Amino acid sequence: MIDILTTLTTAVIGLYAGSLLTEAMILVPFWRGMSADDFFEGHGQMGPSLFRYFAPLTVLAVILSIVTAVVSGGRHIWVAGLCLTALAIFFIYFKKANQSFADHSLSHDALPAELARWQTWHWIRTIIIIAALLLSVSA
Repeated sequence: MIDILTTLTTAVIGLYAGSLLTEAMILVPFWRGMSADDFFEGHGQMGPSLFRYFAPLTVLAVILSIVTAVVSGGRHIWVAGLCLTALAIFFIYFKKANQSFADHSLSHDALPAELARWQTWHWIRTIIIIAALLLSVSA
């Protein structure tokens, strides 16, 4: 049972890490190169889809990592802690930032700086999830 759970947890975290890395390497540089008008229009179309993809994946990674940590007697506690940290970062930064993109509450002049901040926070979250993946694989 624990082997199946650990494998499933590792697979979900791997999908999450790969998705974050793809977003960091492809989407974010593309967004940063867009005009403000094009970005806001594109975000209005793409933002909800990204949320529908990432929200369940993030929650599933957190739940599975916690369950795996409990069932394994705490051996996977660091994996769960890192997944929880990535989730917390969403509430600390991304929720408000993404909403400012959705409702266009940023000025066009403020957008480049906010996208740079977004990129930095995204890389922090990506590195955290890659670390969780590496720990999960090694466990």
